[in-house]
Amino acid sequence: MASQPRSARTLFSILVLGLLFSQSSLATKKKPPDRPVNLNTATSEQLQQVPGIGPATAGKILQMRKTYGPFKSVDDLLAIRGLGAKRLEKMRKYLTVGRPAAPKPTTPPAKPSPAAEKRPDNP
Repeated sequence: MASQPRSARTLFSILVLGLLFSQSSLATKKKPPDRPVNLNTATSEQLQQVPGIGPATAGKILQMRKTYGPFKSVDDLLAIRGLGAKRLEKMRKYLTVGRPAAPKPTTPPAKPSPAAEKRPDNP
């Protein structure tokens, strides 16, 4: 009977180790984005595609953008607590800073000129 608890513990240990390794392998299989992500227009989901950016860091980036305005440089991320130069260097090639999208005008489209509406008279 003493061998039963030992084999159960061994099986349990193997299962736990298997789960730990499967979780860590999932985290490393993050596919980087095809194009650099614009810090000034990206959503949380887009930011999380960048290796090294999880939900918490994405939230901090969005909060910083909301509070201080558009990023002028990728190096501005160094102001985020917990994000150091080493980590930033790994992420840099996946990030860019561009102009934020300009708001679309809400004016209705212009009417065609009266000359364009006028049709030639038929004789």
